[in-house]
Amino acid sequence: MRESGSAEHLQALQNEILEAVARGEVLVAIMDRLCRRVEAIAPGVICSVVSVDAQGCLQPLAAPSLPAHYAASVSGVPVGPRVGSCGTAIYRGEPVCVTDIATDPLWEGLENLVLPLGLRACWSSPIKARDGRVVGTFAFYYNRQRGPNDLERQIVATCVHLCAIAIEHEEVRSRNHRLAYYDTLTGLPNRVSFNDAIMRMTAEPPHDFGLMLIDIDHLKAINDTMGHAAGDALIETVGARLQAVVGDATACRIGGDEFAVLLPDCTQAAQMRSVASAILAAMSTPLDHDGNSIVPSVTIGAALAGEDGEDSVTLRQNADFALYHAKETSRGGYVRFKDGLRTSMTRRIQVRRDVDEALTGGRIIPHYQPVIRLDTDEIVGLEALARMRMPDGRIACAGEFHEAMLDPKVAHRITGQMLGAIAADMAAWQRAGINFQHVGLNVTSADFQKGDLVQRVLKALERVRVPPRHLVVEITEQVFMGGRKDGVARTITALRERGIPVALDDFGTGFASLTHLLDFPVDIIKIDRSFVAAARSGTRSSVIVEAMVGIAHRLGMKIIAEGIETQAQAEWLQSTGCRLGQGFLYAQAMPAGIVIELLQRFGQKPIRKLDLEPDSRAGVIATAA
Repeated sequence: MRESGSAEHLQALQNEILEAVARGEVLVAIMDRLCRRVEAIAPGVICSVVSVDAQGCLQPLAAPSLPAHYAASVSGVPVGPRVGSCGTAIYRGEPVCVTDIATDPLWEGLENLVLPLGLRACWSSPIKARDGRVVGTFAFYYNRQRGPNDLERQIVATCVHLCAIAIEHEEVRSRNHRLAYYDTLTGLPNRVSFNDAIMRMTAEPPHDFGLMLIDIDHLKAINDTMGHAAGDALIETVGARLQAVVGDATACRIGGDEFAVLLPDCTQAAQMRSVASAILAAMSTPLDHDGNSIVPSVTIGAALAGEDGEDSVTLRQNADFALYHAKETSRGGYVRFKDGLRTSMTRRIQVRRDVDEALTGGRIIPHYQPVIRLDTDEIVGLEALARMRMPDGRIACAGEFHEAMLDPKVAHRITGQMLGAIAADMAAWQRAGINFQHVGLNVTSADFQKGDLVQRVLKALERVRVPPRHLVVEITEQVFMGGRKDGVARTITALRERGIPVALDDFGTGFASLTHLLDFPVDIIKIDRSFVAAARSGTRSSVIVEAMVGIAHRLGMKIIAEGIETQAQAEWLQSTGCRLGQGFLYAQAMPAGIVIELLQRFGQKPIRKLDLEPDSRAGVIATAA
């Protein structure tokens, strides 16, 4: 071929390949076209293009004139110093020309792949990216023992450049696709991939798959206490274990602590339950991160396509309802959607919306129930109870919006709004010279998980110049027993060291025992109303109450009976040695404007040491919820 003719052919080839790259054609198709065009320009040449993967193994891209079994035999072969012409060229980063495959040591052990095809020589040139990486090779095979001529060298120089452009373009496209459709931390498909997959699976019947939504439990606590590196390690581990369990099913990471699994050919609830059990079991092995042991825990909600929803929106919503319910009632477990969940969860969502609006509008307010000295009927403190002023002016009790407080963010915000309002009321009473002694504020697990409870309390009191001793922080047994032991204990200790008494509410209804008071020392124990209601002389409840009173006194703790509704109950409690109580017999919870009148008339006068004033241990009253 004349030099001018070859130049024209090469220019045409270059234009054709670059246009194919610009159009976004598939890399394999572009490389196949390149090989065929080159073989037409240079008769007697068999052309191949091979790439190298991230593991350093050969991956054939195109060899249109070679049989398929040859490409299959080369695929996955590691590159090295003596791996034929192509593997060696990649390893060395320079062209390798073998003029006699039968005798050259570079082909030892590999020669039988090509000699039966009538190939006797191979010249392979490395394809290099702009950053110098070797990303593949462009090779000529010959049917006789020889090396390249000048025209072939010119062709290869052009083709190596075109291959580099095409492969780098594919790398960028692949990287962008991975960023768009895969999670960088876990390597799992992301929310976009999940949305596409569930849309495809619900587009046409049969709807024979299951959907699981999975949340990592306590991820925020891990991030806050151990750092985000530990949190990332937990996410990565959960993702890997999840993929290992579900195998060929589609596992996706769809949010910070959220995963989803699409189970094909799943038509029975028992199938989903079995997979869920396997997932939960896989999470039980501790994860070690920088010497810290973390036991992963997940909560799973699930729905069956068809039975629990035919379109993707309904199916996802119902699986979400199941997950939400599981987090409230069976954290660390599995719940499948049932019809009743939709109604109850819709109601909860509405309640949550109402509370959000009330918080934004400053309509979460405290009402105060007096704590009474039983032998004198004097008010010795107050318990603050959360109320919600509705847009129509009606006051809603905590029971009407308790479900919203199961959300940690909502509970944390309610505590903040209550704390601010209580501090303002105490400051007003203090300026007016009214002796209110103490006001109790009930806090939740969310306040301990956040880790800023002590600072929030002190800041609120300092802002209005109310001494810390006037506020009692009250926790329930659920908070007492449910949080991280060291975290709860540290917070309780920090509060008491700063002069803020701590009360244990509803004692006897949960799993706390008096032995736990050695680990979590408090200043006040509040006997739950259920014991007061059931207590009569000689009953089991009465024996328990008498034991509580006796032990509390020996430990130097104050004790308050809740839910006193009859004079007989008050008299019996006094006979056990319980001196303080509260309940409808004396007063319901009331707004600050009314309770101020009761304090002026019935508040204990500071003539002697006040009944709820801290003794050598500390001591007080009350709560809020």
